[in-house]
Amino acid sequence: MSVEDEIANIEKEIRDTPYNKATSHHVGKLKAKIARLREDLQKKASAKSGGEGYGVRKSGNATVTLVGFPSVGKSTLLNRLTGANSEIGAYEFTTLDVIPGVMEHKGASIQILDVPGLVRGAASGRGRGKQVIAVVRNSDLVVFMLDVFQTEHFEVLKNELYDAGIRLGQHPPDVVIKRKDRGGITVSSTLDLDLSEDLIKAILDDYKINNAHVLIRDDIDVDQLIDVVMGNRVYIPDVTVINKVDLADENTLPKVREKFPDSLLISANKGTHLEEVKDMIFNSLDFIRIYLKPRGEAADMEEPLIIRIRSTVGDVCDHLHRDFRDKFRYAYVWGESAKHPGQRAGLEHVLEDEDILTVIIQT
Repeated sequence: MSVEDEIANIEKEIRDTPYNKATSHHVGKLKAKIARLREDLQKKASAKSGGEGYGVRKSGNATVTLVGFPSVGKSTLLNRLTGANSEIGAYEFTTLDVIPGVMEHKGASIQILDVPGLVRGAASGRGRGKQVIAVVRNSDLVVFMLDVFQTEHFEVLKNELYDAGIRLGQHPPDVVIKRKDRGGITVSSTLDLDLSEDLIKAILDDYKINNAHVLIRDDIDVDQLIDVVMGNRVYIPDVTVINKVDLADENTLPKVREKFPDSLLISANKGTHLEEVKDMIFNSLDFIRIYLKPRGEAADMEEPLIIRIRSTVGDVCDHLHRDFRDKFRYAYVWGESAKHPGQRAGLEHVLEDEDILTVIIQT
């Protein structure tokens, strides 16, 4: 039996098993097994591809990837937003490489990547899916692009990314697994859990974790626990745009709006609602503003530095100059992140929106 067949059989068994307290232990172990098998499948696909991938250097304040089936209009949207020169054609798989572009919006420089269209089976390597997914994993935001006449592709795309370990619109569960040399598995939590301690121990045992302390601060489910144990999941926000609305009739559009109430309906070809797309991307990236203050001078309150939320002083140094981190001595911070005005801070200090920052380097 192939790995794919084994996964399909286990998925069927999960679907056919009524989920309740009595069956939760069995279903949980089946899900853990599927996760291991998918991991093996992806490793084989990576080995088969010979390690060939897309080399894309991140630039700007954030990186956004356009994800969709072939011929949904990603290249047209990229060209409209950034002025990039991604080839456009009325046939599938026009884009055979990653095409980068840069969108300037509200003071932020946002890298947007047009990748080859994802298809069913991409997580297992079909259609250069492994290389495309590797680019997606390194993104700060995923923009799903759908054809207004084929919105059923949305679930296929989300499932492929999920199978590849990409968790969209989620935060990492607040769970810490600290391995020990002896003593077995101990579980503690700050809230009542639906998961039984026996199931938690059984899943850890499946992954050869026999001695550890597990601290849980979130009301997690089995899938989230497996994600923590696997340790290779990435958590990325996502938004959805639905293209070619200029071709849809008055009966199609209300159904699409009802099914995707938070999406933007656009026409990349006609340029419809492109400013709204720019705003949606900007607002989804959780930018903050940092005002730089040269030593002994007033802060520049006119042109803030745009960085991502939870960025550190070190991240600002990396943005300002490639040598600043190595030459860094200390920083002064004013604002919400400072305990007092002009607090002296190091590279790991996490900044807040509208902080004022002075960086002192060796000269």
